[in-house]
Amino acid sequence: MSITKAKIIDGKALAAEVRAQVKAQAEAFENKYRRKVGLAVIMAGDNPASRIYVRNKIKACEESGIKSLSYNLPENVTQSEIIELIHALDSDNSVDGILVQLPLPAGLDEKHILEQVSPLKDVDGFHAVNAGNLLLGNQCLAACTPQGCIALIRSTGVCIEGKHAVVVGRSNIVGKPMAALLLQQNATVTVAHSKTVDLKSITKQADILIAAVGKKEFITGDMIKKGAVVIDVGMNRADGKLYGDVNFEEASRIAGFITPVPGGVGPMTIAMLMKNTVTAAIAHAC
Repeated sequence: MSITKAKIIDGKALAAEVRAQVKAQAEAFENKYRRKVGLAVIMAGDNPASRIYVRNKIKACEESGIKSLSYNLPENVTQSEIIELIHALDSDNSVDGILVQLPLPAGLDEKHILEQVSPLKDVDGFHAVNAGNLLLGNQCLAACTPQGCIALIRSTGVCIEGKHAVVVGRSNIVGKPMAALLLQQNATVTVAHSKTVDLKSITKQADILIAAVGKKEFITGDMIKKGAVVIDVGMNRADGKLYGDVNFEEASRIAGFITPVPGGVGPMTIAMLMKNTVTAAIAHAC
C-alpha cells in the first residue's frame, strides 16, 4: 500500500465556503431589489453527462439562494430556436446569467450560439468579449474552472507570485484563461500541451502544475517537481470510473499539495459559476 505524502486539497469544503458567501450576497440582493438572482440553464439533447452537470448546477443554485430556470430542449432543436431563446433571456431583466450546457447536438454551431449570449450575462466566461478582457486584465466574468483553480491554489497557503506555473492544456475554456489568471497573480507561466517536445523537462520545473489536457493519467509521478502544487482539472471516464489527468497514486508521493478527482476542481467550478451569477446580478442592478 502506497503512502500518500501530499496534502489533499479539499475542493468540496472550499466550494461550500464559496457557496455560503454567495448565499449571503444573494440574500442581500433579494432584500434590496425584491427579487432573487436568476440563472437560466439551457440544455439541448439528452447527453447523460450533461444531465448530471445540469442537476448539480440546479442543486448549487438552491443551496446558494439563486433562482434556477431550466430549459430542456430536444435533440432536434434548430439553431434559430436556441438563439431565439437566448435573445429572449437576454432581454429578461429577471435573468442575470445564461448558461448554455455543452456539448450541443451535432450540426449546431456552438461558437456562434455562445456568441449570442450577452457578455454581461455570460456567467461561463466563454464570450470573446470576456475572454479578451481577461487577457487585457480588465474586470470581467472570467471562466469558472480557472477561477476555481486559483482559489484552490490559494487555499494551500502557497504564494503564487514569483512561482513558475506550468499549464498543460491550451483550451479556450481552461488552459488559456488559466494562464491569464496566473499572470495576473504575478506567476511566471509556461503553457504546454500534448504536442510539447520533452514535456517532462518542463513540468518538472513547475512549482504549480495545472493539468488540463483531457487525457487519463497523462501526468505521471516522474513528471512532477518535489513539493509542487498539483491541480488536476481532468474528468476522464473509463471502465465506469472517473479519472483525472494526473496519476494520483504516483503524484501524491511527490507533490506537496494535490487535488483529488472527483472532489477537487469540479465542485469549485460550480461554486464559481454561482459567484459569477451573483456578480452579474449586482452589476446589472447598479
